Amino acid sequence: MTKNSQSGRDVSSDRIFRRTATVDPHAGLGAIARITRMSFRYPVRAGLALAATVAAVLMQLSIPVLLGRAVDQTQAVAAAGAEPETLYQIAVLLFLASVGRGFFTLIQNYTAESVGHSMARDIRNAVYGKIQSLPFSFHDRTHSGDLITVGMLDLEGVRMFFSTALVRTVLLGLLIGLGATLLLSTNLSLGLLALSFVPFAGWRSTVMRLALRRTWLTLQERLGVLSQVMEENLAGIRVVRAFASSEYEMAKFEVASKSALELSHQRIETRVKNTSAMTLAFFAAMGLVLYFGGRQVASGEITLGTLATFLTFMTILQMPVRQLGMMVNGYARASTCGARLFALIDHETEIDNAPDAQDLKITDGTLKLENVSFAYAGNADRKAVSGISFEAHRGETVGIVGPPGSGKTTLMHLIPRFYDPTQGSISIDGQDIRDATLASVRQAVAVVQQDNFLFTTSIENNIAYADPFTETRQIRGVAESAQLHDYILGLPGKYGTIVGERGVSLSGGQRQRLSIARTLMMKPAVLIFDDSTAAIDAGTENRIRRALKEYAKDRVTLIVAHRLASLMHADRILFLERGRIVEQGSHEELLKLGGRYSDLHALQMRPNAEMLAEKVDVP
Repeated sequence: MTKNSQSGRDVSSDRIFRRTATVDPHAGLGAIARITRMSFRYPVRAGLALAATVAAVLMQLSIPVLLGRAVDQTQAVAAAGAEPETLYQIAVLLFLASVGRGFFTLIQNYTAESVGHSMARDIRNAVYGKIQSLPFSFHDRTHSGDLITVGMLDLEGVRMFFSTALVRTVLLGLLIGLGATLLLSTNLSLGLLALSFVPFAGWRSTVMRLALRRTWLTLQERLGVLSQVMEENLAGIRVVRAFASSEYEMAKFEVASKSALELSHQRIETRVKNTSAMTLAFFAAMGLVLYFGGRQVASGEITLGTLATFLTFMTILQMPVRQLGMMVNGYARASTCGARLFALIDHETEIDNAPDAQDLKITDGTLKLENVSFAYAGNADRKAVSGISFEAHRGETVGIVGPPGSGKTTLMHLIPRFYDPTQGSISIDGQDIRDATLASVRQAVAVVQQDNFLFTTSIENNIAYADPFTETRQIRGVAESAQLHDYILGLPGKYGTIVGERGVSLSGGQRQRLSIARTLMMKPAVLIFDDSTAAIDAGTENRIRRALKEYAKDRVTLIVAHRLASLMHADRILFLERGRIVEQGSHEELLKLGGRYSDLHALQMRPNAEMLAEKVDVP
């Protein structure tokens, strides 16, 4: 990546959940229907919220009627010069109606929010669980920043749907429906004038919904860029400081931040313009009611109380009309966010248990690969490995060597089913691993990977990750085998010492040794070292190899290495080139063959010979 690339991101990368939400024109409507169904998984709270909404609307609609009667009775009392006892009754009823409206609104808000948060918990767990089951191929083409955006911002848009959209729809629908019936039955002409703003508001709401839905998806993508830039900066903060690139990182972040800000302003402008237009239509309708209603009062066609009822109803309707934009925005967010969330949750996992999958039954522990080939998605024309066949038995150590890009790591990732071969088969004790449960395959095949990821917890917990309830004695045993025990004892907290984020408080060699110890806890049938000792000095590596000699007797051991000293002790060595096995045999046999392995051995041994010659002053 060059510093001219300010975006910090390949915008053309394949994001499955985004593509699904964008291409399917019915995804938004389907998402809204699905969110609605999920809301009623809590029937008591959802029903109580809707019932409270209905009650609050009835209380609210009674207020204009009571005020109209109060005005008429006030005029009658004033004309007759009588005592205003009846006004006290109306005042009490108005007070009770106001208190009842507030009480039911409180219940509505509380229960609606409760439904939203409960639904968010379910979706959050579903998203997190899905991410745990997605194969390596998904993560190869999806940035973690996008997943974080979906799991947080999109989740928030879905969470708010029930309270800000669904319940508000019921509220506004009842207010307009029942209020319209009341007004039209009282005075048809004034009722039509009072409701004249509704068609215009509905039209502008539709326009706004479409605009907000379209821009919300774009905004989510830009926020994903922002999350990626921040995540990469935090992960590589030491590199940034080492290269004094803080200004460049700030410029890159500013580009992403400004892009999101500009679109946010555009969305606010869209919402404000349309909401203002709807509010203007509302006040225009109120002005018409006041003008024509005043003339009817003057001519004696209606009473002043009737006009007060109309105006009070419109005043009550003013706030929901103002919130119509929020309601439409709730639908827009939910349709887009829900489409992205459900596309992720419903994504078909490429690596999954077969319908009749059974646990692997380990007997002899024999690993067999037959004509295995594999090509990464989007690069089908170039196979990463091709026609690989070999067999390894319990107690046998097989070394894998070859130039960079020869398919060594890819081959190792096929054995625990991180990927499935496009051709051929892999079996353990005659059982095709595709017919076995994933859990049993991953238990039987353990990989010490190149990326020695450690969790921010104690050293003891990191080692015992595969078996959290293991005994301390076993933890110390594998730490000794990994040549890490003495170092741990020298730490202030010993095994309770907290490892920093991603293991930054440990050296590269220490992280690799801790990763080896963690893998040894699994006691697998097949143990794979994928260039996992590259950061360990030769002396420590030799001690680890001796310590693992007894351990290796009960399992197949595969060692991928660039340093030939790491695998010269192997029973058999496979030399890979362009995804194929071009040479195989023991160290001595391959040297006698005089081929690629021999050339690599000579190349790696020559620097040592030259250094030795310099020491003894050989001419």
